[in-house]
Amino acid sequence: MTLTPLITGGLETALNRVLYRDRSLKAARQRLAGKVLMLRLQELDFPLVLVFSESQLDVLSDWQDNSDCTVSLRVSTLPKLRDRQQLTSLIRSGELEVDGDLQVVQQFSALMDLAELDPAEYLAPWIGDIAAQGVSQAAQQALKFVQQQFTRRQDYLGQVLTEEWRVAPGALELAWFCEEVEAMERSLNAFETRLAQLEAK
Repeated sequence: MTLTPLITGGLETALNRVLYRDRSLKAARQRLAGKVLMLRLQELDFPLVLVFSESQLDVLSDWQDNSDCTVSLRVSTLPKLRDRQQLTSLIRSGELEVDGDLQVVQQFSALMDLAELDPAEYLAPWIGDIAAQGVSQAAQQALKFVQQQFTRRQDYLGQVLTEEWRVAPGALELAWFCEEVEAMERSLNAFETRLAQLEAK
C-alpha cells in the first residue's frame, strides 16, 4: 500500500515529538524501552508496530519477530487509550482485545496520559505563538461542536427508532418483556415439575 510509509512516518514523527521531547517523561519511557507493542486497527490492513527504545520510538508496518503485546481495536478507540482508568472497561466491553503482556499497553497508556498534547506548542514554530493559540482554540471548539452534534444526532436517532418509527422497543417495554419471559419460564418449569410428578405416580 502506497500510503503505508506516509502513515507510519507521520505517526512516528508525531509520537516522537510528543513522547520523547519532554524530559519529565523519561521514567515512563524507560519502562517501555526494549518493548514492542503491535496495534491492529480494524480499519487498516496492516499493523502499526511501536518499537520503543530509550532515545526514540520507531513505527513500523512490517514486523517478523514476536511482539510483547498485541492490541486489536478500532481507530475510534485510540483516543480512549490515554485514560488508563478505562482500559479494563474497554477490554470487558470488547472494544480492546489484548494478547500478550498487558503491562505494556498499561505503560503505553500511562505515558500517553502523562504527555501534554497541546497542538499550539507544535504549530508555534511555524506560524507564531498567537496564531498557533488561535488555531488551537478554534480546532478545539470545532471538535467540541462536532461531538455535540454527533451526540445530539445519536439521541435523536434513538428517539425516532423507539418513539416515532417503533422499530426498537423503549427501555420500559424491554424491561416488561424480559419480566414476562422470566414469568413464562417460571410457569413452564413449574408445569414440567408437576408433569414429572404425575408421570412418577
